[in-house]
Amino acid sequence: MAEERLDRLMSRLGYGSRRDVGYWIRLGLIEVAGKAAKSANQKVDADDVLLEGKPLDHPHGLTVIYHKPLGRVCSRKEDGNLVYKDFPERWLGRKPPFNSVGRLDKETAGLLIFTDDGQLNHKLTSPKHAISKTYAVTLARPVTDDAVLRLASGTLMLEDDVKPCLPAELTIIDAHHVQLVLHEGRYHQVRRIFAALGNHVEALTRTHIARLSLLETNLEAGQWQDLTADALWQRLLHPSSV
Repeated sequence: MAEERLDRLMSRLGYGSRRDVGYWIRLGLIEVAGKAAKSANQKVDADDVLLEGKPLDHPHGLTVIYHKPLGRVCSRKEDGNLVYKDFPERWLGRKPPFNSVGRLDKETAGLLIFTDDGQLNHKLTSPKHAISKTYAVTLARPVTDDAVLRLASGTLMLEDDVKPCLPAELTIIDAHHVQLVLHEGRYHQVRRIFAALGNHVEALTRTHIARLSLLETNLEAGQWQDLTADALWQRLLHPSSV
């Protein structure tokens, strides 16, 4: 990667302001290629920089898979129990920003991806790629075989929408438990689908993104795993990939 100013690099990675970087240099806390940093505006390769003897944190991009617990909110702007509390605080200062790819509402648990890679975010959300999402759903009332047919037909209309939902696969586990695979993302879509079918979602977990399985990640609620964008894409396509 191209070299950039030391203060800009460290500010971009969320370490602190450019003034902070100058202060750390005066204290002798920053090394570049094994030597004490000379100035905040010197051009550096991110891989050559140490802060207090440690390499910089994910200098070439940050992507993680995350097991969202119930009760966490996917927002930076609201007060309360936010998903970002589970990540290092420094990550919130990264530029471009480190954000979730889509959202899960407060009462939904399961698999989420976070990244500061705009191209990856676009790739994951673009209708062109139609990245599927799979949900385990607990329902208030028994589900009917008719629901399977209506979802598969691609004709189900949701309140306030102008287009029907894309065809989706509904698998009945038992009377009150189903698996739902969606190929698009709309606001509170799973809950609105079952409301349109005359039912109510009592519990909801996203279990898969494409072929990436929450179970296979071995992540407990609130835990995350970092990986490269390429590695993530491979795991989405091939569940056994690492």
